[in-house]
Amino acid sequence: MAAVSWVLGVDSGGSGLRIALGAADGHGAVRRAGPVTIAEPVPTGPAGIDAGRLLDAVVPAARALLADAAADGRTDHGLAAVAVGAAGMATLGGDLRARLPGGLRDALGVRVVALAADAVTGYAGALGARPGAVVAAGTGMIALGTDLVRWRRADGWGHLLGDCGGGAWIGRAGLDAAMRAYDGRRGGSAALLARAEEALGPAPELPGLLYPRTDRAAVLASFAPEVAACAGRDPVAAGILSAAAEHIADAAAAVAPASGECRIALTGGLFRMGEPLLGPVRAELAARVPGGHVVEPEGDPLAGALTVAAGLAAGELLLPLDARLLTVAGP
Repeated sequence: MAAVSWVLGVDSGGSGLRIALGAADGHGAVRRAGPVTIAEPVPTGPAGIDAGRLLDAVVPAARALLADAAADGRTDHGLAAVAVGAAGMATLGGDLRARLPGGLRDALGVRVVALAADAVTGYAGALGARPGAVVAAGTGMIALGTDLVRWRRADGWGHLLGDCGGGAWIGRAGLDAAMRAYDGRRGGSAALLARAEEALGPAPELPGLLYPRTDRAAVLASFAPEVAACAGRDPVAAGILSAAAEHIADAAAAVAPASGECRIALTGGLFRMGEPLLGPVRAELAARVPGGHVVEPEGDPLAGALTVAAGLAAGELLLPLDARLLTVAGP
């Protein structure tokens, strides 16, 4: 069997840690080799993701994956590159950038390490090393784009300062319309009030339910599908999704390359709400991003981490480096 260069992809987020081994062909292409290892989320503190805890999870998993590959008879030339995509890297990645490359080199003998924001590995998974824009929408919303010279980012500032058009934004707007209906104010929706009371409880008790919780954004986002369910028959709910689509398109337009064709990938759980949101989003993108066309994502953030690692192993990483979004340590 032909020799391969092994690369490791790591996707660290709030829902868990995923690790995969890939076989790189030396020209930037990669295929996943073996199973995906799944572990508990790595804790995040005031200084960001705990580098020691991440190493404790990644190193034994990587050794096990490499041992399995060797047991299958595939030639082992060591681990050529590792790419770690982590939520919070852009704003709270100092400990990772300081400790992770050296820790991985010492433990695994890897030559080169990339540290990326999860938005970057999400981009690489969705579009590869091509110019374009990716909107990632779930509880929050962030858009990332590049012309392969530099990155542009829009929103992703959390539910208090932004994430406009994301799940928490839609859910909060829906609950606002429900409370307006309860009060008898303009802009209220009886349909959303009924949904809110069925899903969350009596309207007067909602402040006591929401305000003390540390997971308020997730609770707000849990109401977004209720807004979508009402949109076909309730103009207030439909208007909320139209406004969300405007915000999403504004973010995509802010990061899209200024000239030429622009691939736009829509990723994240929010878009599983389907046509009630996707229809308005496509219409807004057509109006706001000349030359843009929506494409299906090619892969997920773990696939993106493997793509970045394969580019490093081949010495031809095409995505631009950035002090916060994508850094490389090694030769």
